[in-house]
Amino acid sequence: MSEQAGRSCPLRYRYGAEAIASLSAIEAETLYVVGGLYGNLPALDAIEALAALEAGPVTLVFNGDFNWFNVDDAGFADINRRVLAHHAIVGNVEAELGVDGDAAGCGCAYPAHVDSAVVERSNRIHARLKETASHHSAVLERLAALPMIACFQVGASRVGIVHGDAESLAGWRFDVAALNNPDNRPWIVDAFRRARVDLFACTHTCLPALCRFPLGETTGVVINNGAAGMPNFKDQRCGLLTRISVRPPTGEALYGETNGGVHIHALPIRYDHDAWQAAFLANWPEGSPAWLSYYQRIMHGPNFVFAA
Repeated sequence: MSEQAGRSCPLRYRYGAEAIASLSAIEAETLYVVGGLYGNLPALDAIEALAALEAGPVTLVFNGDFNWFNVDDAGFADINRRVLAHHAIVGNVEAELGVDGDAAGCGCAYPAHVDSAVVERSNRIHARLKETASHHSAVLERLAALPMIACFQVGASRVGIVHGDAESLAGWRFDVAALNNPDNRPWIVDAFRRARVDLFACTHTCLPALCRFPLGETTGVVINNGAAGMPNFKDQRCGLLTRISVRPPTGEALYGETNGGVHIHALPIRYDHDAWQAAFLANWPEGSPAWLSYYQRIMHGPNFVFAA
């Protein structure tokens, strides 16, 4: 029996940690890593407002899946115009938009514990987004030119920016469960060595995490922002972004730490919920694939409890 579309990880998604090691690092004083915006324009407004409040210069990097629910032409154009004014890498959503055929579906490479109905609905969401994208050839050209990985230098820390994990665009080994699995620790420690980074910033798996890993005389950190464009905790309605900076945050931060003199925090993105709810329902009314998969999360958050 063939594997369900949306569960496989295409070979073209695989880069390996050594590819990150080969990158030249872009200098930044304060770096906002924004993963999983999912087409949420009010969240993008809130992110830009947060950046404007910072004391020094802010560099934004969008690490994939900035498209998803924005299947209207105006929303698709606006998200991509504004995101592509900054640094960006592709997520699986963008990587599949310009591909002929639908063998990989949404490209999420969902693990076995994710219900098949969820996977099927994600494939249907992506198919509709792909149809919208087909009307925007110039955007597709720009998305096709984006890399899968990036590297930044913030203070003394070399930061690897990925969508999934250290090996693959749609990898799940930086998921919160995998990060806390002792069996996965040797692979993660080795990934730091092979990538030559002090910090990995990722997204993809839709739930946030921050974990430390002893690396001999230093400590490596993996921070997953979960989703910028959707709630991340039960009974909360804010997205999250990862802030990495030579300066401590002066505004609200939900959790974080300092590693090697660099400040690493998760900032809440308190977007206009009512505006986002209305925009979402305009594209995905009750009973639609996205409504069935995501509406309860948008309204009430996932079944994931905040623990600082």
